[in-house]
Amino acid sequence: MKPHSSVMFEVTNTTKESFYFILTGIPGFEASHIWISIPFCCLYTISILGNTTILTVIRTEPSLRQPMYLFLSMLALTDLGLTLTTLPTVMQLLWFNICEISFEACFAQVFFIHTFSFMESSVLLAMSFDRYVAICRPLHYATILTSEVIGKIGLAIICRCVLAVLPSLFLLKRLPFCRSHLLSHSYCLHQDMIRLVCGDIRFNSWYGFALVLLIIVMDPLLIVLSYAMILKSVLRVASLVERLRALNNCLSHILAVLVLYVPMVGVSMTHRFAKHASPLVHVIMANMYLLAPPVMNPIIYSVKTKQIRQGIMRLLSQRNTH
Repeated sequence: MKPHSSVMFEVTNTTKESFYFILTGIPGFEASHIWISIPFCCLYTISILGNTTILTVIRTEPSLRQPMYLFLSMLALTDLGLTLTTLPTVMQLLWFNICEISFEACFAQVFFIHTFSFMESSVLLAMSFDRYVAICRPLHYATILTSEVIGKIGLAIICRCVLAVLPSLFLLKRLPFCRSHLLSHSYCLHQDMIRLVCGDIRFNSWYGFALVLLIIVMDPLLIVLSYAMILKSVLRVASLVERLRALNNCLSHILAVLVLYVPMVGVSMTHRFAKHASPLVHVIMANMYLLAPPVMNPIIYSVKTKQIRQGIMRLLSQRNTH
């Protein structure tokens, strides 16, 4: 294994094929990695089992072929993708102390991590539109959100996120790496890799800033706007019971939005304004950012959505009878 040094060297396009990045585990707790792997393993297991269960329930229950649950299945698929993207490097580092990752593998991981993260944001935006139509225009719900429209929304989400991430990778790939090849996480992040570049990164920074505005800022603003319109519509309803029922239908989605955006803002602020903070802070924030949504979303929707909860109970009872 290559030494974890910070020797200055330049990696050009001709040498990138044999270039490796060095991943970092939990700073200061390297001797305890095998014990730290236990909670990580539990979280990954919860994420995979939880999201797979939700997908199975939606696929097997005919009554759940509604727009809300189709969007929920998109969210579960995105969460599964995000989980499976980080699992190999995190667990091989904690279990086997394998710290090296090739240049190509690191770029592939960056692509999938950021694509699935942006997809999570886009799916939550689509779900907020679904809630708006369901509450504000209930009579037109079935005609507006047809299966064809939902399919087109799903395709648009994929195209939007892939086309948003690819240029940043092409911009990064053309730059020389001439600083330490030691990354600060157990997986590859764009904001982590850009620190190791010794070339001019102004264009990369401006593109990253535009991406933040278009997705990380615009999506939550549009979600807030949709909920402002929902709230305005709900307040017109005379009955307090009906108001509470309408807002309760949105509670799962609101919690999912908070679970995504609070860690996302936290990790962005940490990278930008707390560069000299303890490495442990950066590691904790980054792991919360990538693990919180896939772990918490299945729990939130299983607990708060009656139809999903009933579907899980029926699925378990069928397994027991067999």
